Amino acid sequence: MDATRIIELASYTLPALITGIVATQFFKLHTKNEDKRRSYLLHREAQKTALPLRLQAYERMTLFLERINLNQLLIRIAPNSTQKEPYEQLVIAHIEQEFEHNLTQQIYMSNECWNFIMTAKNATIQMIRIAAKKESITNAQQMRELIINDLLEKQSPSHAALAYIKNEVGDLW
Repeated sequence: MDATRIIELASYTLPALITGIVATQFFKLHTKNEDKRRSYLLHREAQKTALPLRLQAYERMTLFLERINLNQLLIRIAPNSTQKEPYEQLVIAHIEQEFEHNLTQQIYMSNECWNFIMTAKNATIQMIRIAAKKESITNAQQMRELIINDLLEKQSPSHAALAYIKNEVGDLW
């Protein structure tokens, strides 16, 4: 093989190799962009169905927190008797029942948000138990008054959870 034959072979082979490499790179780039586009379209379609469910879950948990707000709860649930222990159990049972009704909503919200809601529920129950354990409180009406007066000085435990839910829903947009 002489030098002219090698140069001639290289002049045909080199452009073909360059064209092949460029075509391969464009094909990889096109495939990558198509995968991203499909992924985006799937994500967007999933968001169309998931977003209303998530918003409904936030709405239900907001309603739960409003319903366990002690200012409203103690007015809504009147004592059956004058004894404080049955009233304590009645109010806590209402909170637990309301919570169990909304338990499945946790799958639509973040763990941190759910923890805020759990903390608010537990703190509310704790406030009721602390008031019921006070020796100076002898009946259900005094227990109601004590809790409501305590809430005049500080915020309800559900207040922080409500603020967190509002913040998290705002981040969805």
